[in-house]
Amino acid sequence: MVIQLKNQEQIKRKKRGHGEVSRKLLIQYFLVIISYVVGLILLVFLGWKICTMFTWYTDNSWYWILLFIKDNLLIFIGTPALLGWIYITYRYISKPLHYLEEVVIASKQLASPTTEPIILSAILSETEHELNRVREKALSDARTAKEAEQRKNDLVVYLAHDLKTPLTSVIGYLTLLRDEGQISEELREKYLTISLDKAERLEDLINEFFEITRFNLSNIELQYSSVNLTRMLEQLTFEFKPMLLCKNLQCVLNTVPDLMIKCDANKIQRVLDNLLRNAVFYSFENSTIEIFATQNNTETTIKLVNHGNTIPEEKLGRIFEQFYRLDTSRSSNSGGAGRGLAIAKEIVELHKGTIRAKSENELIEFMVILPFS
Repeated sequence: MVIQLKNQEQIKRKKRGHGEVSRKLLIQYFLVIISYVVGLILLVFLGWKICTMFTWYTDNSWYWILLFIKDNLLIFIGTPALLGWIYITYRYISKPLHYLEEVVIASKQLASPTTEPIILSAILSETEHELNRVREKALSDARTAKEAEQRKNDLVVYLAHDLKTPLTSVIGYLTLLRDEGQISEELREKYLTISLDKAERLEDLINEFFEITRFNLSNIELQYSSVNLTRMLEQLTFEFKPMLLCKNLQCVLNTVPDLMIKCDANKIQRVLDNLLRNAVFYSFENSTIEIFATQNNTETTIKLVNHGNTIPEEKLGRIFEQFYRLDTSRSSNSGGAGRGLAIAKEIVELHKGTIRAKSENELIEFMVILPFS
């Protein structure tokens, strides 16, 4: 419905633009005709005034010339008037053809748009603006398509790398178990534990890549419902206890009881999961992660703060990009495929909200703002 209204508005705007050009040309045409006629009348009047200032005699050749002009005044006035009208009309008939040629040439530029702006005659300013808007959109679409192609290529590369590492480990340890007949129970248990850990890591990666594909290729529809945000956060921090214990982290929740919001519960839970997981991965050991949730008359704000290495400004600007990781070593144990924050951003924006990050003095802060639906 919104798209149809936009299309109708664009059509109306184009019609107004075409009507404006026609109206301007018509006004110019009539003004020039009127100016020419007035000028011709003034010229005749001036000639008549000059002639009456003198006395003309029959023996003067000018007398007969002026007498001839007087007897054929309509011809002498009508001929230049007609010729002038024909010339002016021709010029104003040919102008639209010239403008049309300009538009055709400009339209050809749209087939292979460049950064150079399209420039038309002043009277076609509305058309020029519209063509430049289309040109900019074409350039933007081309950039988007190129970025999408690059993301697809990145997905293949990361998929190959991330899946190969744990898969190689699983195959290696299982091969040892098969080939080593006299292996001790303790070593067997160790190899099986490592293999299971790598297999679970492999499963996590596959699930994440399925999630990537779903968010990249699907038209996600939100299922809104009333959600107790306080309970969601309490449950989330409870589920993360094993991960928190591994680094001896404390997670402190600061919010009011029964804070209610309207959102897609599963997707917002995914956002909070990704943010808390990221906070755990990049927190200093023996530090505290704080979660704040507040609400006013128009929006709900969720903030996660953890202690970790300060993120440089140039990296902070790319932190929500697909496949971007802060750790360039790309250790398989230090996170997923680098899409967690990108997915979180997509979900928040689907809710018409915003997400941003800042980092200073070894503090990392993520803030999610969700408007009331």
